[in-house]
Amino acid sequence: MEQLKVGQVVKLDRGYPLVRLADGRTVRCEHATSLVKGADWRAVIGDKVEVDAPEGHDKGIIVSILPRTRAFVRKDPTERAVPQILAANFDRVFVAQPLSDVNTRRLERELVLACETGADVSVVLTKADLAEDDAHIAEVRDRVCALAGPDVEVDVVSTDDPASLEAVRAKVPEGVTAVLLGKSGVGKSSLVNMLVGEAIQETTPVREDGKGRHTTVSREMIKLPDGGLIVDMPGVRGLGLWDAGKGIETAFADIEAVAAQCKFRDCKHTNEPGCAVRAAVEAGEISEERFASYQALMQESEQVSERREEARRLRGEKASDIRAAKEARALHGAGKAGAKKRSRKRS
Repeated sequence: MEQLKVGQVVKLDRGYPLVRLADGRTVRCEHATSLVKGADWRAVIGDKVEVDAPEGHDKGIIVSILPRTRAFVRKDPTERAVPQILAANFDRVFVAQPLSDVNTRRLERELVLACETGADVSVVLTKADLAEDDAHIAEVRDRVCALAGPDVEVDVVSTDDPASLEAVRAKVPEGVTAVLLGKSGVGKSSLVNMLVGEAIQETTPVREDGKGRHTTVSREMIKLPDGGLIVDMPGVRGLGLWDAGKGIETAFADIEAVAAQCKFRDCKHTNEPGCAVRAAVEAGEISEERFASYQALMQESEQVSERREEARRLRGEKASDIRAAKEARALHGAGKAGAKKRSRKRS
């Protein structure tokens, strides 16, 4: 039997995953039956996989998914308590927002999900050439910097400013993989084209009602000249939180730092005595809007956890089993399933 080959999923569309092998060749693949039977065991963009090439078969077969370094996870928009992994094995997340129309609430949610991955996070404000003037650009950038916090860099990109593009490109050097996140119409495909130096991604104007069009329908790894890889994600509308406690702590580090001074450890920051967060809000040190977003996201995260726990009980699963399954899904993929398959073949 031919030895299994290791490759990486570099494109996902409505067809079969495209895998680039170690020797540079690309091959269309389908999932092994053992992976298809378990809906969780599907390769996503960026996954390292083992591929079999049976004689007489016109496609490669993905038999296992190797351990993931990190994953971008959201709550499946079609299910109450099921995670959906969108990308794996990346080093940085770029969150794209149009400078002239920053959606603060969405940006906060995007930052929570991005920070939850453990990757480096940056905000890219696109379409700066459409801004009223330099004062407007500075005002928006300062507002986004305050929202994102000190650990998140904010870059302003303009088509007529090569230096602004170079600042983004410098964050994706050789050997680094970045994920580009943002809803349709924020200029992700245009940004990728500018970073590459040619029009490789189709772009479409925003609709008259202001809503973005889904120009990018596939997830694809794109090589930057003399640089690393960038994944142009399709416009993601739904950003349901999934196990986002750490992401909220990171994205709202300022509030978390104040919360550590509350009188009670389990303070909900509502009417409890000695609440340092409420005191900071009343003193104007934390904005009412930011605090409201923090509370709403915390509440959503707790509700998702409760639904997951309820679903677990209904399935009769043990908490220890859930922890093991979570680790396998988020990091180890279908490695065990593939190992069992290879063991049967060897025997």
